[in-house]
Order: sequence, then structure tokens, then C-alpha cells
Amino acid sequence: QVQLVESGGGTVQPGGSLELSCVASGRIVRMGAMGWYRRAPGGQRELVAVILAEGITQYATFAKGRFTISRDNRKNQVFMKMTNLRPEDTGVYSCMGDFPMQGQRWGPGTQVTVST
Repeated sequence: QVQLVESGGGTVQPGGSLELSCVASGRIVRMGAMGWYRRAPGGQRELVAVILAEGITQYATFAKGRFTISRDNRKNQVFMKMTNLRPEDTGVYSCMGDFPMQGQRWGPGTQVTVST
């Protein structure tokens, strides 16, 4: 069974930076496409960034130029560096992964708060 868990969230001032991490554990056959999603207070979950198994990345418009997603297949990890954070970036950030032959998994999320 595969599980995901995020870390790296916290509280920062506007303009600050954070790096989120997500690690997959369990009996992993292969780690496929991975993504970061977020849910703002009172909002719906939205895509932030995705990275395919071959390394191709895609970003939401609000993330482009500020956030960078990456992965380390040897360690079954995915990361997202976030810079120039804004109050509207506040929310719960969740890691999602597609695992061939095993299905889709979601982490419980990590809180990111951007506030003065």
C-alpha cells in the first residue's frame, strides 16, 4: 500500500518563501505523475503544479514564475519551492500521486499561511 505525507508548510510574511515536500512510502512499484493542489479557506481544491514521470511540468497561472515543482524518483519524493508568497496563497496544500498498478493517492495536506 502507498501513502503520501507532506511537510514544509508554515507561516510566512508576504514576499517570503517556503519549500514543500511530499514523500511516498509503502510498497511502491513506480511513482507516476505527481501534483500539488491547494484549497483556500472556503474555496475549492485547485491545481497548483504537476510533474510527469519524465519530468515535464505544468503550472497554474498564479504559480508560474513563482513556484517550482521537482521530483526525486530515487527517494520517492516531490517538492515545490514557493517564492514571493502572497496572502491569497494561504491554504492547505496537498500532494497527489498516480501510482501505476496501484492507483491514485492523496496526502493529508500541509497548511501554508501568508500573513503580515
